[in-house]
Amino acid sequence: MENRRFPPERSTESSSHNEAVMARPYWSGQIQISLVSFGVKLFVATESKSEIRFHQISRSTGERVRHQKVLASSLEDNPGEAANPVEKDEIVKGYEYRKGEYIIIEPKELEQLRVPSKHSISVTQFVGLDELGPEYMEKPYFIVPEDDVQAEAFAVVRAALKKTKKAALGKIAFGGREHVFAITAAEDDKLGGMMGYTMRYQEELRDPAEYFKDIKKVAVNTDSLELAMELIKRKAAKFSPAEFKDGYEAAVRELVEAKIKHAPIPQDEAVVPSRAQVVNLMDALRKSVGENEAPRKTAAGKKPSGSVKPSKSEMGIALVKPAKASSSKRKSA
Repeated sequence: MENRRFPPERSTESSSHNEAVMARPYWSGQIQISLVSFGVKLFVATESKSEIRFHQISRSTGERVRHQKVLASSLEDNPGEAANPVEKDEIVKGYEYRKGEYIIIEPKELEQLRVPSKHSISVTQFVGLDELGPEYMEKPYFIVPEDDVQAEAFAVVRAALKKTKKAALGKIAFGGREHVFAITAAEDDKLGGMMGYTMRYQEELRDPAEYFKDIKKVAVNTDSLELAMELIKRKAAKFSPAEFKDGYEAAVRELVEAKIKHAPIPQDEAVVPSRAQVVNLMDALRKSVGENEAPRKTAAGKKPSGSVKPSKSEMGIALVKPAKASSSKRKSA
């Protein structure tokens, strides 16, 4: 089957409306699993929704600054003079094999590279979904059958991935490199699609030991652990992506609108330390559980089994000092 590749993804500055109207596959080819193969199309699953964009302008004149590509020799020989820009069709890729010496790589030569994964994703193994660490996941893609003829094989493989809770791993080449590619069944069975994720190679990830090696090893207190688990349980909720908004962009918009209207510029507020001093971790956990929503009740009005017994702080009584203060109280009694 002929592979149909398209130019690299458009700049994030492109209109999301145009992307929706001009939706086209980012990659087309085959998924190959042993002797089973079927045609698919990949679509980029993300787009930029930011509406605040900046241009570079001259502080003194207010004019927009534009960048031009010029010969390095023009700047070196005549640093004070404006250099003539190099035309776009004159610019090609070059590899520096010796200091200051390059070999030219033509676009057609790159297109003709012998890389099988340009045309087909050959699945080499299946792994459990829980084995795919989030640190390896890079960018998501929607996968759809190429046409109605491919729909049956597509649906069978999707259902099998869903039932077994597995992801198919293979390789795919686009964007100037070969990627490890994970294929999973999309969550919504009504839509019947699959998701693909480009993944990072092991050597691209920094060694976590270099960053975690100095963490002090401490014993976890059982009571503290139970309180922390109770706090997590009370704050647990179903993931709703739509509830999360970009607060930074909202603040930038507020700044821009203030400057347009010549209004006072909003500024970050200084963080004021809380007056309530945390005595220790246990008290902080107790207070967090106490200030959170009231313990959930069953239909009969009883607390669910396994819940942590409320402390005095949970019942609205002030935090007690640790053992030192309580012992002095006993002596005075």
